[in-house]
Amino acid sequence: MTTPKNSHPLLEVQDLKTYYSILRGKVKAVDGVSFPVEKGEAMGLAGESGCGKSTIALSILRILPKGGTILGGKILFSEIDLVELPEEYIREKIRWKGISVVFQGAMNALNPVYKVGDQIVESMITHEPETSKEEAQDRTRKLLELVGINPLRADNYPHEYSGGMRQRALIAMSLACDPQLLIADEPGTALDVIVQAQILKLLRELKEKLGLTMILITHDLSIISEVCDKCSIMYAGRIVEYGNIKTVFKEPLHPYTQGLIAAFPQLTGPKVRMTSIPGSPPDLLDPPQGCRFHPRCQYAMDICRKVEPVSEEIEKDHLVECHLFAKHK
Repeated sequence: MTTPKNSHPLLEVQDLKTYYSILRGKVKAVDGVSFPVEKGEAMGLAGESGCGKSTIALSILRILPKGGTILGGKILFSEIDLVELPEEYIREKIRWKGISVVFQGAMNALNPVYKVGDQIVESMITHEPETSKEEAQDRTRKLLELVGINPLRADNYPHEYSGGMRQRALIAMSLACDPQLLIADEPGTALDVIVQAQILKLLRELKEKLGLTMILITHDLSIISEVCDKCSIMYAGRIVEYGNIKTVFKEPLHPYTQGLIAAFPQLTGPKVRMTSIPGSPPDLLDPPQGCRFHPRCQYAMDICRKVEPVSEEIEKDHLVECHLFAKHK
């Protein structure tokens, strides 16, 4: 998908291809993905499990597991291509300082045998060796307070925190080195709806207070609508629709986006029966020819089964990858 013509976004992913090598072949987890993230905005990346969302985050940070390889494309961060940089530079200059991440699974992300405050202090000193222990401890207390945790709880162990507090502590840790970009991967996983709402509120507040740029990865469109300015809808390793959050939610163009929205209950307005998307996502070892969504699409045409669609900018900053909109070329 071609990105909208904006001048120098903080992050711009261009035609990224990240595959995993397994015994049966190559899994095309991310297969030609492009999107921009402007400074100060929150961009939501949504789609079903297994569509490649988390692989994008791992690619940006260059922390792919064994077997994962970036085979093509660019990841421009402040106009510098992260794909071309040596690992040492990425480790010293980009991770934590430039880009930080909050992974899903707050219950297991903290070391159970170290105090929470000590873990935040260690992350700070490791990535900013010029910082003294006293400075790091003072900043840790301020960060915990920023995310709504009493600074006195810095001396507690992770098991003494609730799930929501652990997630807040991880967010505090991700902010330890004052990054420009924060990636939050399923921040509400394993949390009840009340605590999840509190975490989303915290992310919104941090974005406003600190001017944070964020990528929020989730399968839940309601989460994106709460926090994000823009959204990218992902399906089977491709981004099929990108645009302003209000535009995409009010006027979804791609049949997959329409299906995702129709599958969520409406809390206001007239009662509308929820519908599901028929079928299952394709095997990314051997994705369908043409449009990858065509086996599940009620509007599929002959061309959809043969030719891969290209992105169309229907209106400013609203792009869709679907043969139904080929007339807009």
